[in-house]
Amino acid sequence: MTDRKITIPGEVIAKGEDYLPGEGTEKRNNEIISLKYGLVEESNRLVKVISLSGVYQPRKGNVVIGQVENVTFNGWIINIYAPDNGFLSLTEVPRYVNQNELEEVMGIGDIVIAKIWNINKRGIDLSIKARNLGKADEGIILKINSNKVPRVIGKEGSMINLIKDNTKCEVTVGQNGLVWIKGNKIQDELFAKKAILFVTKNSFISGLTEEVKKWFEEERK
Repeated sequence: MTDRKITIPGEVIAKGEDYLPGEGTEKRNNEIISLKYGLVEESNRLVKVISLSGVYQPRKGNVVIGQVENVTFNGWIINIYAPDNGFLSLTEVPRYVNQNELEEVMGIGDIVIAKIWNINKRGIDLSIKARNLGKADEGIILKINSNKVPRVIGKEGSMINLIKDNTKCEVTVGQNGLVWIKGNKIQDELFAKKAILFVTKNSFISGLTEEVKKWFEEERK
């Protein structure tokens, strides 16, 4: 259980009373069974499966990156690349905005970094009332599989911090699979993009952080 491995639905990934079932698993008798295709991860006896395929499923508290699709009289409809669009209400903007000037704040096509603060029958409610949220000016946007996001971020942010340090770019990873990259030069932004794509391509590898460090060394040569 120390090395990450690929698993498929129905596979036994742990045995014994020492392990507890986490996300993407269930316990049957004395065995923990995988419920989806993904990467096995064990931490403090909790076993879970990180999906490597599938569609993003919004969750309360997620930071997402989306694009403004429409402007209404009281807010913005935002495509967050999920089964449903998100809605950013005028009341969830951290400053006063005149109802007649919404498009001056954000217009159709603009990129926004937001947090999901509520999900109900009406839809997905977004907010930008927090640090590092709001309209994303300049930079580039990269779309990756949302299930690869945990690997791009890494444990306690280790992977994304490695990428930031080596590319000198500001990087925000949305849980929905959109990544915003902003650097002083377009070359730096493209370098960060290349690094992130390397991580997603090799997400199944054990010891990925060390592989990425080696990759940066080779790229510098």
